[in-house]
Amino acid sequence: MASPNVTQKKSVLNTGAEIPLIGLGTWQSKSGEAVVSALRAGYRHIDTAAAYGNEAEIGQAIKESGVPRQDIFLTTKLGIKWHTRVPEAIAASLQALQTDYVDLYLMHWPCAVDPDDSTKVVPDWDYVKTWMEMQKLPATGMVRAIGVSNFGITHLERLLADASVKIVPAVNQIELHPNHPSPKLVAYNTAKGIHTTGYSCLGSIDSPLYRNPTIIELAQQKGRSVQQVLLKWGLQKGWSVIPKSANPERIQANFALDGWELAPGEMKTIDDIPTRFKIFQGGFLPPVMHGKIFLGDDE
Repeated sequence: MASPNVTQKKSVLNTGAEIPLIGLGTWQSKSGEAVVSALRAGYRHIDTAAAYGNEAEIGQAIKESGVPRQDIFLTTKLGIKWHTRVPEAIAASLQALQTDYVDLYLMHWPCAVDPDDSTKVVPDWDYVKTWMEMQKLPATGMVRAIGVSNFGITHLERLLADASVKIVPAVNQIELHPNHPSPKLVAYNTAKGIHTTGYSCLGSIDSPLYRNPTIIELAQQKGRSVQQVLLKWGLQKGWSVIPKSANPERIQANFALDGWELAPGEMKTIDDIPTRFKIFQGGFLPPVMHGKIFLGDDE
């Protein structure tokens, strides 16, 4: 069971580095105000991506926060059009973030899209070749650890079976919440020494989880918000969580997780919620990627 002082707790990655278990997700955050609020509230883990189009704002916010860069665990991600240009991609991200390194660099999706034509994948290229290029980054000092995002078991099995793979991903960042708990994929990650980070851990915008009677009742019994119960559930499952919010009050509330925990029976109550749905089905991605991601092998 998670430590009551979970806001200070970290997980040790397979690199030996430590990742704070609570971070701020920044998808759709177009200003840095949320990052400043989060860092001043005590967060020390910030997650962004080149595809979010906000790395410059994130970098400026880190400077404005007054929190030393070395105290922050910073994650960004390789975009789908940059798989064949990994050195250029990380250089552009570092310039935008105004930093010399990131703590974690993730392959955002297991698919390489043609940078000049998003209706096509890159011919004679796949994510294994991308990983071969990413493996070169830790030695440069620009990246402390490398990992993947939105990888299913099939993707990981193929990656890890390839003779060119010398570095096991440090992290697999995937959608995780009570309606999409992905137990098989999480167990696979753990068995391979890959830390799991959950995104959309609150169910994303206008979350149906906020209206779930089981979670509402449990939150009322605990004297906590639904969001706090959802985050605590994920943390006690053993993964890190990166809730997104632009509201300073909610950012602080999402961090108010110390001094209490969910009992085993309460965890089981959430586990037993039967409804299943996936928020991100890939509809916003180029159609050429469909059928190459979300293979249904994680439940």
